[in-house]
Order: sequence, then structure tokens, then C-alpha cells
Amino acid sequence: MINGALFRDAVISAAITLTNRKREVDELNVYPVPDGDTGTNMSMTIGKAVDELKRLPDNTPISEVASITASALLRGARGNSGVILSLLFRGMSKGLAGLTEAGCEDFANSLEMGVKAAYKAVMKPVEGTILTVSRLAAEKAKESAISTSSDTLFWKDVCDEAEAVLAQTTEMLPQLKKAGVVDAGGMGFLIIIRAMSDIFNGGTIAELLEKAERSDDSFRTAVSEYDDDITYTYCTEFMLRKNPDCPDVFMLRAYLETIGDCVVVVDDEKIIKVHVHTDNPGKALQKGLEFGVFMNDPRPKIENMRIQHEEKIKEAQEAEATGLAPAEPEKDFGFVAVAAGHGLSALFEDLGVDVVVKGGQTMNPSTDDLLRAILATPARTVFVLPNNKNIIMAAEQAVKLTDRTVCVLQTRTIPQGIAAMMAFDESADLSENRINMTKAFEKISTGLITFAARDSEFEGHAIKEGEILALDNGKLSFTEKDINKAAYKLTKKLAKSGASYVTVIYGSDVTEESAEALQQQLQSKLSDKIEVMLVNGGQPVYYYILSVE
Repeated sequence: MINGALFRDAVISAAITLTNRKREVDELNVYPVPDGDTGTNMSMTIGKAVDELKRLPDNTPISEVASITASALLRGARGNSGVILSLLFRGMSKGLAGLTEAGCEDFANSLEMGVKAAYKAVMKPVEGTILTVSRLAAEKAKESAISTSSDTLFWKDVCDEAEAVLAQTTEMLPQLKKAGVVDAGGMGFLIIIRAMSDIFNGGTIAELLEKAERSDDSFRTAVSEYDDDITYTYCTEFMLRKNPDCPDVFMLRAYLETIGDCVVVVDDEKIIKVHVHTDNPGKALQKGLEFGVFMNDPRPKIENMRIQHEEKIKEAQEAEATGLAPAEPEKDFGFVAVAAGHGLSALFEDLGVDVVVKGGQTMNPSTDDLLRAILATPARTVFVLPNNKNIIMAAEQAVKLTDRTVCVLQTRTIPQGIAAMMAFDESADLSENRINMTKAFEKISTGLITFAARDSEFEGHAIKEGEILALDNGKLSFTEKDINKAAYKLTKKLAKSGASYVTVIYGSDVTEESAEALQQQLQSKLSDKIEVMLVNGGQPVYYYILSVE
């Protein structure tokens, strides 16, 4: 039987193990475009539970550990893979409800419930993904629970089955077979259950290998890490003008080291500069008078480091919460949009968006990020524009946690989000607006000019890291060496079907001069009936976002 302490340690170890191996999972992404990175998203999702789990005592029932884990993962879910992972753990939590400890049959039932929850949430489940790996692993769990009551054998069966199915995903999806890789989400799931199984079998919690590089909210921040290093309360600094009969400053340094730490005493012919951390700043100042007189510029400074530390934690927490406070509904309709770049944020705000959540490709906001934005919108009904296919599921999970009516529009690109906002009619009701806004964004064609994040292959042609990629409505269309040439070719391709408007949104890595040159080229080469507009989006990752309607 597995108790709450073991399950707690297993999840913590799984989170650390996946963080250590997230790049390995990221590199399995089939397309070479910079994207949400499956390993990173899954790592940040499960990592959200670590701090809460660390606070649980050993006698916590497994049902409570599972519930806390599921709740944390739901709020921390990022990207489609993160949302699916959170749903798997939510189902497991339901299956372990009311239990102090769990055996093979309990886990088999809970895994089955998790898989059902995940499949139910995905509109068009695709086999050969994390869904397949988890489903067949859960089916094996049911079989194993009948034949054994040994936790060791049970989890070995489950993990071995997941590994065997993962290997088969290469043959299940053409894009995986072409790239010669297994499914990234399935790999992430396997890493998690293997790490958990190791703990169940008597192993020790994994150690984090990337301390210097971790920047997500999965683990303690640098600010909180510093808390353990505060031995003395006051940071004391002063400068002295030496007395004519000034003793050897070594004596001052030696004394300060008896009442504090971080002692720095430097001097020249006229000046002594002192820095010390101590609980007795008065004694430090009094001792200094034996060596000289205090200078007014700079004046002596005494700062309470513990209060400073508390303030920094508060600032970090406020920054993490994006500075958003819940707002009481004051109007009928409000809007939340996801976008990255100063220009795009300003554009959505000009169109009436109440809260712009920073995010998009390579930086998928979590369910909690979107929930806070929804609650900060002062409206009874809130439209959410994810503007990225990998954010839609996280937005839909946020709907279940809010206290107001929320409509998530299936916008997959920035141009679709803009079109949806322009179609909003304040005099219409929710149903009518949802229909009209959806019709509007579905008419938009989107082109993206970005770069290859890794070496890959496309239609038999080798793609080198850094090469320019042109995406036609999300699908890789061709590669180029020149950014503007790629943008021109792609716009011409998108505008063939009778377009009237082309909007060129240029990113942070494109100069205004280069963008204007592209606009002029398009205006002169395209039909006279097509109007070409230029917008400084300031977005990362994409050199150009092209909207054609």
C-alpha cells in the first residue's frame, strides 16, 4: 500500500526529474518552429505542486495529497500537454478520494478516471500522443491489479507498458515517423510515472540539476532562497574620516567580525569605509568613533534586511500575480486577450480589451494566469481570446474556476483575435456576439515568418537551425534565407483568393525601415484593390505576423 507521504514524495521527485529532462522532451517537438515546448510546459505544470506538497506532514492521507496535487496542476497548467497532464492527475485525485493509503486496484481505477477526463476535454483526440500512452498504460494497470497486489510489480507493469506504447507512437503519426521521434507529451508522461515508481520502490527524491537556470514558479524563487542566508538583521554602512592618531583598521575589522558577518573594511590615507551585517548596529557605530568621525556624504545607513526581504517577496508575489486584483462586475461584457509585444498589447487595448495577458508562442500562460485576468475584468460576461492553439485548453479550464460567465473563443492567431474584437457589437447579446465574432475570425488567413529553432526536415529538404520559416495558417509552407523575401512570397500566396486587406505586423527584431520597405513592395506588387497596413507589434519570435482578409 502507498500512503500520503510516499505519494507526496513521488510527485515532488517526478517534478524535479522532469525539470532535469525537460530539454530532452522539448527536442522531440516535430516542427522546428519555436513553440510552447512540451517538456517545459509539463515541467512548469507539475512543478506548481512542489511547494505546497513540501509543506505536508507525513501523516497526510493520500486522498488529500492527491487533491492538493490536482488543484495545483489545474491552476498551473500551461499548453495543451500541461492541461492534459493536469486532467490525468485530477482523475487520479477523484479515484483516490477518501483513502488514507492506496493499493494497486485503487491506482488502476484512478488512472482510468484520469484518462477518461483527459479524453473528454480534448475535442478531437489524436492517437499516437500522450492520450494513447496514458490510456494503454491505464488499461495495463487494470490487468495488473487483477494478477498482483505488489506495488513494485504493478508500477513496473504500468511503466513498461507506457514505454512500449511510447515507442509505437513513431509509427502512429506520420509526422513522428518522418522525424523519427516519439511523442513529446507521451515521453513527459513516462518520465513522470517512472520517477514516481522509483519512489514507490524505495528510491530517494531526485536532486535538481539546473539550479542556476531555473526561472519558473515550480520551485522557490531566488528571493525566497535568500531567506535562509539572513543571519543578522541590520545591514550597516558608514564612512569615517580618519583621526590623526587612527589605530590600525585591522582592529576595527576584527571587532566587527565578533558582532556580525559580511564584514568589509577598506581604507586609504584619509577615509575608512565600513560594511557589516549585525544585530547591534549601535555597537558598530560606537566602535567606529574610535577610528574617525562620521562623514555626511554619504551618511551612515542602517537597513533592516528582514523587512527588506519581506518586501521583496511581496513584490515578487505581486509580479507573479501580474498585478491583477479581482474586480466587481460593472458592465455586461469584458475581454481578456493573450498577446506578446507592446504594440499588440496597445492594439488590443484600443479595441476594448480589458486585460492583456502576456504570452503566446514559447510562453504559454497558465490556467491561473488566465483565471486572474478573467477575475480582474469588471464584467458579468468575459470573452477570452487565447490567440494561440496551445493556450485554448488552459483557457477552457479557467472557465470552471470562475464566478462569472466566460466565453472562450477559439482564436488561434493574433489576427483572428483582432478580427473577433472588431466584430463585437455592444448592443447584441452573448449568443449573437459569439456567432458573429467566430464567423469574423474564421475568415482570416494568417501568415507567420519565424526561424527554425532546431535542425529538422520538411518534404525531403533539410532545414537548418536559424533558417527562415514561412507558415501558412499554422502549416509550414516553405523556407527562405531572407526575412522580407519570405514575407513577400507568403503574403502573395495568402492573397491569391481575392483579398481586400493585408495587415503586416512586424516584431521586435525587425526595423521600422525594413517593415516599411516590405509594405511598399507589397503595395506596389499586389492588386490595386488590396490595402496594405503596417503595425508595429513589437512581438518576439515572429518577425512578421501577416493578416489577410
